[in-house]
Amino acid sequence: MSTDGGAVYRRVLLKLSGESFKGDRGYGIDPDAVNYNAQQIKLLHDMGVQVAVVVGGGNIWRGAQAQAEGMDRVSADYAGMLATVINAMSLQDALERRFNVSTRTQTGITLQQVAEPYIRRRAVRHLEKGRVVIFAAGTGNPYMTTDTAAALRAMEVEADILLMAKYSVDGVYATDPKKDPKALRYEFISYRDALAQRLGIMDATALSLCMEHQLPIIVFDLSVPGNVERIARGERLGSLVAEAPVA
Repeated sequence: MSTDGGAVYRRVLLKLSGESFKGDRGYGIDPDAVNYNAQQIKLLHDMGVQVAVVVGGGNIWRGAQAQAEGMDRVSADYAGMLATVINAMSLQDALERRFNVSTRTQTGITLQQVAEPYIRRRAVRHLEKGRVVIFAAGTGNPYMTTDTAAALRAMEVEADILLMAKYSVDGVYATDPKKDPKALRYEFISYRDALAQRLGIMDATALSLCMEHQLPIIVFDLSVPGNVERIARGERLGSLVAEAPVA
């Protein structure tokens, strides 16, 4: 569905990894990186696209690492959810204070002093009113990644597409492009092939959800300014993961 701003999508869900919040730092939050993420979201918003965002928390907390060091898995996962809330709050502040974009944060666990609880109908209503909605705390359940949260929330709010933002990686590769300079990049790959080849686009649960409900995914490089705007206008960038390539 085309919008007045020239976009081919009415509503999108953008998945931001925790890595995109740390910029060139090894850990934590880089204000410049947060402002950059907010600026890219504003580009979509200004085109009339309804934007929902799911944020990761790996820049602050790595649950798998904590578990490997002896922490209880469930506790580690809940700590990771709290890390995503910190990222969400920083992104909301940048959108509202720096770019004057009305924003709501909803969380999968109850944190009523800082955010709304996730309520699907309320989230959809915010989107319809032109507010950016940030989903934090994953699905609110341990053992579930923020990739799974992104797939689930995208389907719940009836997003047209799931935009998987990567940091300095411009799509899906057959092998790790950081280790293999001759790695093959896919312009298109089917859900089944991506699952069979274990390409690491997202976890298997998230990818299976997208396949079952025919939710297309575009994997792209967020670090290139304006890429999200170009994708919203229908330009072929990054890699499309779907049942069949778009004609």
